[in-house]
Amino acid sequence: MKVEWLSGIVDYGIIGMLVILSILVVAISLERCALYRKVSIASFEDIKSLELTLTRKLPVIAMVGTNAPYLGLLGTVLGIMLTFYNMGQDAALDTGRIMTGLALALKATAVGLVVALVAVVLYNSLWSKVKVLMLEWEIANGRKTL
Repeated sequence: MKVEWLSGIVDYGIIGMLVILSILVVAISLERCALYRKVSIASFEDIKSLELTLTRKLPVIAMVGTNAPYLGLLGTVLGIMLTFYNMGQDAALDTGRIMTGLALALKATAVGLVVALVAVVLYNSLWSKVKVLMLEWEIANGRKTL
């Protein structure tokens, strides 16, 4: 029984999904930065509508930051399972091939961690800007939130 498709799932499926998620996070972050630069806080009647406008799409970045390590870990588990399967099929498998298989399996976790780190940093910086804009609105309008 061949399980080479599992290697393709780890390489192209898991890591490909992580790359797509990182592109999505960067695209949303750039869009949000552009919005924050041009938004006129004076045009908002109340702070809740301002908050709604400013925080739109931020949960997507937070979800990627939260779940990317788990997706990477899934790729690592699948890669290690494939390595163990290959070890079981070929008792004369040399240690070089085993270590290469395990190292390649760990790359999914590394990619997942990088994607998560980028997403968390971008989310936190965007959230800080949201809080500043909301405080500026409160100062300009002399109102406080509960």
